[in-house]
Amino acid sequence: MTKVPMTVQGAGRLKAELQRLKSVERPAVVQAIADARSHGDLSENADYDAARERQGFIEGRIAEIEHKLAGAQVIDPALIDGDGRVVFGATVEIEDVESGARRTWQIVGDDEADVRENKVSVSSPLARALIGKSEGDSAEVQAPGGSRHYEIVAVRYA
Repeated sequence: MTKVPMTVQGAGRLKAELQRLKSVERPAVVQAIADARSHGDLSENADYDAARERQGFIEGRIAEIEHKLAGAQVIDPALIDGDGRVVFGATVEIEDVESGARRTWQIVGDDEADVRENKVSVSSPLARALIGKSEGDSAEVQAPGGSRHYEIVAVRYA
């Protein structure tokens, strides 16, 4: 099994979701199925069908999260000694060479990426272009809109 990098926060969110699914959602759907069965004929029982569908979704999500956690390589960015280089978990401030606009991104696992939280996937073109570079280096990113040039302003491990 290949290890998939994940931050401590990302692993914590998955564990919390898994706990909620197992302790809250699963028992609730089992109860909903039991209630629907008590209403009689299952062949025309929409409540039963909906509850069974929900149960399938919950069980599938539980299996998916357990698989992700089993293959996770949990990395704490605060413990990284990246020596000023961009690595997984690092927070990188970049400046667009053309526009001068600055953005800050944290490089995280695929399941943790969220543009609204300034978290970019380690497998994204931006992260792939930045990894291994240091403060002051330039990076060229092949984006759907064309090539973009960035300068790395700062690298932090928080």
